[in-house]
Amino acid sequence: MKKVLKSLLIYLVPLVIIAYLLTVFNQNVTEVKEVTVDELVQNISNSEVKNLTVQGDKWKGTLKDAENTEFTTYLPSELKEYFYANYLKEPIETGQLKYTEEAIPQTPWYIELLPTLIIFAGLGVLWYVFMSKTQGSNGKVMNFGKSKAKLNKENGVAVSFADVAGLKEEKEELEEIVDFLKNPKKYIEIGARIPKGVLMVGPPGTGKTYLSRAVAGEAKVPFFSISGSDFVEMFVGVGASRVRDLFEQAKKNSPCIIFIDEIDAVGRKRGAGLGGGHDEREQTLNQLLVEMDGFGKNEGIIVMAATNRPDILDPAILRPGRFDRQIFIGLPDVREREAILEVHTKNKKLDEDVELKDIAKTTTGFTPADLENLCNEAALLAARNNLKTIPKWIFDEAAIKVVAGPEKKSAVVIEKERVLTAYHESGHAIVSRLLPDQDPVHMITIVPRGRAGGFTAYIPQEDRRYMTRNGMKHQLVSLLGGRAAEAVVLDDISTGASNDIERATKIARAMVTKYGMSKKLGPIMYGSDDEEVFVGKDFGHMKNYSEEVASDIDSEIRHLIEQAYQTALKLLEDNVGLLHKLAKLLLEKETIDSKEFETLYTAYAHGEEPTAEPPEELEEVKKIDEIIEETIDMEQEKERGEE
Repeated sequence: MKKVLKSLLIYLVPLVIIAYLLTVFNQNVTEVKEVTVDELVQNISNSEVKNLTVQGDKWKGTLKDAENTEFTTYLPSELKEYFYANYLKEPIETGQLKYTEEAIPQTPWYIELLPTLIIFAGLGVLWYVFMSKTQGSNGKVMNFGKSKAKLNKENGVAVSFADVAGLKEEKEELEEIVDFLKNPKKYIEIGARIPKGVLMVGPPGTGKTYLSRAVAGEAKVPFFSISGSDFVEMFVGVGASRVRDLFEQAKKNSPCIIFIDEIDAVGRKRGAGLGGGHDEREQTLNQLLVEMDGFGKNEGIIVMAATNRPDILDPAILRPGRFDRQIFIGLPDVREREAILEVHTKNKKLDEDVELKDIAKTTTGFTPADLENLCNEAALLAARNNLKTIPKWIFDEAAIKVVAGPEKKSAVVIEKERVLTAYHESGHAIVSRLLPDQDPVHMITIVPRGRAGGFTAYIPQEDRRYMTRNGMKHQLVSLLGGRAAEAVVLDDISTGASNDIERATKIARAMVTKYGMSKKLGPIMYGSDDEEVFVGKDFGHMKNYSEEVASDIDSEIRHLIEQAYQTALKLLEDNVGLLHKLAKLLLEKETIDSKEFETLYTAYAHGEEPTAEPPEELEEVKKIDEIIEETIDMEQEKERGEE
């Protein structure tokens, strides 16, 4: 845009100057009085005309007044002889009037051409602007076949491995790539072939893109970045053209790195979908395969790509010679989370009570992107509360906010829902505490957050990579503790346990069909993972097990759920006093932390406090429920009597 504006100024400024000079010239012309023919005859008769000059139809003269006023008169040339004979001859001969005749002045040719030149200059400017918009670097009409990759050259602020917290093993894998880009002769002389492509696989937000930029920063080579969706267009052949253009640019800047983010957008399995393939996306993929390992050589060009769906990529793109190496970037462990927190809190003012090690322990399952968001949310909350530093309780609140959303303190909650939520969350907490291998409770709240009416948070003791059969069974019991608490106390159930039931069903199904934890069905995997199904490729495929086995699977899942639910009911019935105590405390404070919960549990376990009575709110809710049930029964009896 700046270049176009500069060009416009170059052309328009001279035109403006010329127009200004012409205006000034016209304004500086001396004003001349115009008189009619009758006035001229009268002035000549009164001997008031000093001189008279004729130029065709234009007559100019000067009056004999004090100001020597100049005047002009229009008189057709056909009347010139008549006017001269009748009005001018005598004064001219007597010497009273000086009379001259002059030729008509001719306008210079350059003045006559000036308007035409101005028009052509304006058209030239318009044409230049149009061509700049269509064929320039930012063109959209004539340039859609060019690659949209962004070239980022090393400029002194490049990302290095030191800026990437954690990922020690992953960085070691990529050091070979960096060393090759710095010293390619060492590998060529010994006959080694450096991997042409590196595919980074992992969940979203784990740092795949950032790590690829660190490779380019360490090697100090040009870095082309592009998204997989940037290749595909509505026009046929555009994607393949952009792939060719991308590699042509890379060859001119080799050695370099090409990074394709979300490669699954263009690298999906070919032949998927009803009717097969040969669509635009498949043509783009074919061109990418040819460029990576075709007849041409791409020496010094390393292709890096990132995806969180490696299962849907075409096998041809994963073979050796294309993406030779796959690097899995998973969720960070507790030490890596601490290092990531140190990076993101470097420029933040932390309170003395903040221990990053403790925060790292409470953020199991957080990605680096989640941790960065956590630190930012903590800073925002501290600023909102007018704090000069960020205390520990702010980080705790920010962690819950990232997971479950902000507190809806202004939400209007009816009393029955408050009581139900208090017992529901109390059921989760108590059951988890009574089971031997479950994570300790971190916080319990009945304040609505996001779509949840309440929330129970846990602190994982360690990063688990595997789950045992008993551990998964206890997890089922913990998930169903909320529903069991509703049944024990209220003799009723609600829809609040829908998410718990969904999660419990998925765990039970995975135990039976995926992990082989069913004694009846044995260590056999039934079906496939829950992944995207290609319509047309898998359409119409039969299940790899019989209907009888399907019935057994359903039976085993039901058995696991029922067993867990009965266990939760037994635990809560045996500890109903603790359930009432915790629910009453929640109704009073709405939110309690781990210390308050442990104090309450320890006092109950050692019999230091008497058995708690149900809270008054529960009794009121029960009375209302009884009235509603009586009303329903009366209406039903009335309907039966009418029949």
